[in-house]
Amino acid sequence: MDRAQLADFLRTRREALQPEDVGLPRGPRRRTAGLRREEVASLCGMSADYYSRIEQRRGPQPSEPMLASIARGLHLSLDERDHLFRLAGHNTPSRTLRGDHITPGLMRILDRLEDTPAQVVTDLAETLTQTRPAAALLGDETRFTGLERSLVYRWFTDPATRLLYPEQDHERHSRFFTSELRAASSRQGRGGRAERIAELLREGSAEFAALWAVHEVSLPRNEPKRIVHPDLGVLELHCQKLVDPEQAQALLVYTATPGTESHEKLQLLNVLGVRAPGS
Repeated sequence: MDRAQLADFLRTRREALQPEDVGLPRGPRRRTAGLRREEVASLCGMSADYYSRIEQRRGPQPSEPMLASIARGLHLSLDERDHLFRLAGHNTPSRTLRGDHITPGLMRILDRLEDTPAQVVTDLAETLTQTRPAAALLGDETRFTGLERSLVYRWFTDPATRLLYPEQDHERHSRFFTSELRAASSRQGRGGRAERIAELLREGSAEFAALWAVHEVSLPRNEPKRIVHPDLGVLELHCQKLVDPEQAQALLVYTATPGTESHEKLQLLNVLGVRAPGS
């Protein structure tokens, strides 16, 4: 771990990042070049004291998950992220398409959608980050670990996952999720995580096995999408998808037609808490 270089690198990246880049107001009394340490700490999901000690060359060696949070909070590029890991004395993360590092471009867009249900997902339907309204609408989907990180896997193994959609729509979602997993498996090739998930689901779910045998690939999304909320009832929403092909990630943004009941319900998400798991 190179404490001096790590501290200098974090300071320069912090000073180069402007409040507008992360959706923060500049304010009339701002004198600090770029962001303040406490602002970066908040973006990274850590205490201001912890982050400040690293930047002051007196902190502990950050763990790999902590470094990943810092890279995400500072909107680092992949090269900058790898440099950060090396300075901290860790091996660099794999640069496979499955990487959890969200590109700066997607993060900048997401930061401007704080009042809108939006989230970044991988091609295996793993949620990497969500806005607060998205967590209120869909639940905290970043809390899952292992195979359960994939919504496709949970859909065929955990009945509670299906409570998110009306029962009449389940068959359509099953076909869509299966077709998306087949497309991901094709992109990743033999030995990829998509192939492993498909193998496990074929063994454990007769429904998935039957759909997998049909060989449907990337079925079109049907709009609008109906989502069941425990307090608001059914919302009919449109899901816009912005794809980052280099990272096999996508930004999903949920909207409703103005003037509709669903549009009115969507506005209430900002005052509701994160929905309970399985509700």
